[in-house]
Amino acid sequence: MDPKASQRTALAVLGVCFTLSVLGRGLQESFTVFLLPISQAFSWDRGDVVSIYSLTALCAGLASPLVGRLFDRSGPRAVFATGLVLIAGAFLSAAFAQQLWQFQLSIGVALGFGVACISNVPNSILLGRWFGKRLPTAMAVVYSATGAGVLIMLPFAQILIDRFGWRGAYQSFGWLVLALLVPLLLLPWRTYAGGSAHLERPESHDLPDEGWTLPRALRHHAFWALFATFFFTAIGMYAISPQVVAYLIDAGFPPLISATAWGFSGVVLLFGMLGISWLDGIIGRRPSVLCSYALSIVGIVMLWLLQRYPNYWLLTGFVVCFGSMIGSRGPLLTATAMKIFRGERVGTIYGAITIGSGLGSAFGSWSGGLIHDWTQSYDLLIAFALVSVVLGMIPFLVVPALRR
Repeated sequence: MDPKASQRTALAVLGVCFTLSVLGRGLQESFTVFLLPISQAFSWDRGDVVSIYSLTALCAGLASPLVGRLFDRSGPRAVFATGLVLIAGAFLSAAFAQQLWQFQLSIGVALGFGVACISNVPNSILLGRWFGKRLPTAMAVVYSATGAGVLIMLPFAQILIDRFGWRGAYQSFGWLVLALLVPLLLLPWRTYAGGSAHLERPESHDLPDEGWTLPRALRHHAFWALFATFFFTAIGMYAISPQVVAYLIDAGFPPLISATAWGFSGVVLLFGMLGISWLDGIIGRRPSVLCSYALSIVGIVMLWLLQRYPNYWLLTGFVVCFGSMIGSRGPLLTATAMKIFRGERVGTIYGAITIGSGLGSAFGSWSGGLIHDWTQSYDLLIAFALVSVVLGMIPFLVVPALRR
């Protein structure tokens, strides 16, 4: 394959990964719009309903090393197709759910495993075969799919709910995902999985494979530093994000405006992702990551002020600062992990590291629901999120492997 054809194929792979991430993350985050209708339909407490979302995040995290291992053994076609089947089945079965455990099994377990199969772990491994030194930029584009998915799926979900009810919306999502399975299977996966013969590899690839294995990585402080960063940051972000739409409605904003405003974070997230990756090349990784944490903290403070001073200026500031930084550290953390733990088992090792994100997302969202039910306010919830984000920043201040 000549260099120009290789470049076109690389962009096609990036497009596929981006599209799958938009679908997976957008459908996962659409739960924020379903939270109130499901709560009202069954008269369940906020903590009970949020437990569904917590299970989604938990299973997505726990599945990551399994997905990485499956990718190493069976390739991208099997992984991505498995993800679409699980996601479609999750929504179609949830449309008929009557009990909490049925939602937990479908939207929690099945959706979580399905999202893991079409999101960052398989995408990062596949893109690493095509982008080399440009992997952080490519991953920034793919991570921004979270925002694009939110921008598209949240207002779309609200429109479907208004027209067909939440059960009809779930059925629509299920059939939509199932219809995408056929074109996915027809893509030239053998070419996509082969990688580029003209790859400009990062400096770390010029070094010999150091023979990293998962047991060896588990004994290295960098593994646990990255794990802790994923864990605490996810707690802070996901203690808030599942309840943002409900929070804005409680603050006095109309439901469609609330869903659209939070969905608009998808626009600013793209700029946040690319901006932080650009800063990485200008001022270095550690200052760039710390800058992203500072903006997240400012956004959390603005969210707290919104319940006291509900206005569109504060709402815009919150969406820009907090929304643009959701996942903005992900591409840099991915590149860092792949540089440190380079070798044949990097997919499995990176998947194990991202368990921290799944555990943090699950614990954060579940704790956020419980805190709201316990206090009947958002003050303690927002304080809990703020402390967690600060804890997520600490490894970049004190751990030698992440300070370089």
